Amino acid sequence: MSAFSAHVPMHASQGLEGRAAALLSLHLRDSRGRVDALFTWLMLGQWFAAVLVAVFFSPYAWDGRVRGLHVHVQTAVLLGAALSLFPVLLTLLRPGEAVTRHVVAVSQMLWSALLIHLTGGRIETHFHIFGSLAVLSFYRDPKVLLTASGAIVVDHFLRGALWPESIYGQPHPEWWRFLEHAFWVAVIDAVLLVACRDALRELREKATHQAQAEQTSELELASRAGQLDAAVREVLAFRDHACRLERLASLGQLTASVSHELRNPLAAARTAHAFLLRRMRKTEDGTTDPRIPRFLDIIDRELQACSVIISDLLDYAKGRPPRFTPCPLGPLVEEAISVVPVRDGVRVKNLVPDGLPVPHLDREQFRQVLVNLIQNAVEAIPPERGGEVCVLADACGDGGWSLRVTDDGPGIPAPLLERIFEPMFTTKLRGTGLGLAIVKSLVQGHGARIQAESDFGHGSRFTVLFPDARVPDVAVPLHP
Repeated sequence: MSAFSAHVPMHASQGLEGRAAALLSLHLRDSRGRVDALFTWLMLGQWFAAVLVAVFFSPYAWDGRVRGLHVHVQTAVLLGAALSLFPVLLTLLRPGEAVTRHVVAVSQMLWSALLIHLTGGRIETHFHIFGSLAVLSFYRDPKVLLTASGAIVVDHFLRGALWPESIYGQPHPEWWRFLEHAFWVAVIDAVLLVACRDALRELREKATHQAQAEQTSELELASRAGQLDAAVREVLAFRDHACRLERLASLGQLTASVSHELRNPLAAARTAHAFLLRRMRKTEDGTTDPRIPRFLDIIDRELQACSVIISDLLDYAKGRPPRFTPCPLGPLVEEAISVVPVRDGVRVKNLVPDGLPVPHLDREQFRQVLVNLIQNAVEAIPPERGGEVCVLADACGDGGWSLRVTDDGPGIPAPLLERIFEPMFTTKLRGTGLGLAIVKSLVQGHGARIQAESDFGHGSRFTVLFPDARVPDVAVPLHP
């Protein structure tokens, strides 16, 4: 065992040995399949050669006087067909299998016997036996050599007893000729068995080295995969950390904006409240100052403005992952339209088709997206004239869908359009600039994307693009 496998844990060593055995089996099967293909042509070639020998050589070898069509021609054709066709079928239909090897070995030895018979027992033809054994050793299977040797020894024994002239070319050879032939076959077998053993050892070492190389490669891949996972986790951790830092930085900038935005409405509310208290104390005749209702409206309006600012701040800061459920889009749009304050002269149309596939959405989050987009579109229309806001949706051919909110307001200039989704950027006189930043975060959390387009002077269009109506596989973080 090599130094590599000696230091491998027991379970890994067992797997290594099993893989080496499987590779050895695969190498042997491929090699033996090629030898089967070689014997396919060799069998057919021997058949053709046997017919030629029977036609041109057998008359002289057996009679030696008259040249003519000999009876051995029929023997070569018929017996040669019997010896060739069956092993050829096996080499074609079942290559690499043990039964094919042993049938080929027996047939090849019988071919040697037939050729010896057709040449009248010439000593030169006996070398065909040794050549056949050498070719059979390409199988690297010692059992095949033993099968072939047993077949030729049995043939020599039987024909030596019944028809010795077909083997030795003599009607009455010495009785020990059979043993002499068997001895030389055994000598050749001994040499070829050693060669087979060495070849098998080389193949086994090659398979072991390949298995070790594969295991080393797998260990390296596993190590690299672990390193890659660790790197990915580290990158994700740094990204989350950067997101937290970015959120904290945004919140730090937001503090100044919120302080400024809350100071004025709260100051106005306090002034109005103080005035109401003074007037209520000074009024002794039971009448009510007519300005009291107006100041109450001021208090209500300014406190509502504070509530909106604080709500935007909380929505941007908390970042809840979406919870997907089937959500028909048409009713959701209708609900969002009902929430947006009504403005005289501005019509909001729900043009979502009824046949649109039901998408998977977080109902509350996407309702907030719709409310922000519709309200922004309504507020974009100048107060001195009327206008129209349309909410449309279309199914795409690839299984996705899109939603558009359009208005016919004055539009957004191109330099401002590039920054429209940045936190705390706004074109309004009042507001924190978080509305569209929140919309973008919620849309990305749904695995979608949003884009803004504007034809300055003719209106704007905000489009939410969803790749698929099904549940997204991975929820995108709310704050990139």
